[in-house]
Amino acid sequence: MLTLCAQEQIDNSKTTCSFILHLKANYYKMKKILLVIPIILLLAFVGCQNQVQEQILPRIIFDTDFGGDADDLGALAMLHGFTNNNECKLLAVMLWTNEKYAVSAVDAMNRYYDNPNVPIGVRAGGTHVSETTHNKILADNFPHELSYGDVPSTTELYRKVLAENDDNSIVLVAVGPLLNIKLLLESGPCSFSPLSGKELLHKKVKEMVVMGGQFPRGEWEWNFNGDMPGVTKYVFEHIDLPVVFSGYEIGVKIKTGNVFNDIDKNHPLYIGYYHFSEHASWMSEYFVEGRITPNATYDQTAVLYAVRGGVGKWWNKVDGGFCKPDNDGGNVWVEGDKTNHSYLKLIVEPEEMANLIDSLMLIDVNLNIPE
Repeated sequence: MLTLCAQEQIDNSKTTCSFILHLKANYYKMKKILLVIPIILLLAFVGCQNQVQEQILPRIIFDTDFGGDADDLGALAMLHGFTNNNECKLLAVMLWTNEKYAVSAVDAMNRYYDNPNVPIGVRAGGTHVSETTHNKILADNFPHELSYGDVPSTTELYRKVLAENDDNSIVLVAVGPLLNIKLLLESGPCSFSPLSGKELLHKKVKEMVVMGGQFPRGEWEWNFNGDMPGVTKYVFEHIDLPVVFSGYEIGVKIKTGNVFNDIDKNHPLYIGYYHFSEHASWMSEYFVEGRITPNATYDQTAVLYAVRGGVGKWWNKVDGGFCKPDNDGGNVWVEGDKTNHSYLKLIVEPEEMANLIDSLMLIDVNLNIPE
């Protein structure tokens, strides 16, 4: 029979052991919690970092006469490459052209680059068919779901996208004639916004990048003419936004596309550029069977500036004046006080820029992303 003292010692030992076991169990629980906390904090930090990165990425609306020249195709490929490389966010593609297969071709490109949800807007007024564009051949060779009748007008889509984004957050890259911008400026309040088109444009767009004109002076350039007299003049008389121009004189010197002869023949850039080399009236005389002819590189320069800048690296920005367009596709740079207009002036050799842009159009097949 145990003495009272011995029983107390046993009870105390049991209590001590129980307490130690309790501490040990809680220790392992706390250890697990302490291990989890840094992971939670890390995930929260990454989430915040991604939100910040999302906010500072250039948010691009791309307004294009897609199909009219191969450079629009190359520029869209660059934008998808930049998007997939987390260098920009492509908000929408606005089509100046109403060529029948343009929507399907752009939809095919969006899907090819795994960005099927990028919305597309079209200029209202019916369609036409052009055998020289690369639109139909892209639509014939790549999966797509949309056609002209499936998408909204550019005015409607502009108003929707502008209204949904933060103030002063959008870079509008225009690489075709500017009728879509004119129609937006003339638009009134709608279900997306009570603001006029002019008010909405100035509230949401922080910069326009325009491929068009010739600097310091040009007699005629397609994007400033577009067979639509007075449109360019109207636009620049009714906007007060920062505008950077990449003129004809830059892109005409930069010849790209020869590298596409060495890529997969089922790539959209090969198919599109090859078709254009063979069928475009100003290209066909140089066409050699089985070979893509190097093409001028207008629109890609505007995209490159919009996403990566490059002032002092690839070009200088000339200011101290403003661009004055006429009614018929000409323009002149009027020197004077600094305004919100400027234009790019290439400071590297055209061949160097061509090599860079060739690589950027092929981000999806390049192992190293060119800087």
